[in-house]
Amino acid sequence: MFLMAIAQSKVTAQGQISIPAEVRRRLGVGPGSVLEWDQDGEQIVVRRLGQYTSKDVHEAVFRSPPKAHTLAELKEGRREYVRRRHARR
Repeated sequence: MFLMAIAQSKVTAQGQISIPAEVRRRLGVGPGSVLEWDQDGEQIVVRRLGQYTSKDVHEAVFRSPPKAHTLAELKEGRREYVRRRHARR
């Protein structure tokens, strides 16, 4: 299996590299992002450390947008909740 390289970087004398724009875009990284380096056999894998934006979390929790409710439906839902919560047992 032959993989095409996305981009290339040179290592400086201090051991630093610049991450090409295409790679930053694909990984979703920017200033302050933390990258994790791992070895997988003969390959080194670089991935963004698990820092998620609120948008990432929202999309993971809500796969589809929530159903919109009218003001009357919201008020009725609140009334029903209070009735159940304070009902005599």
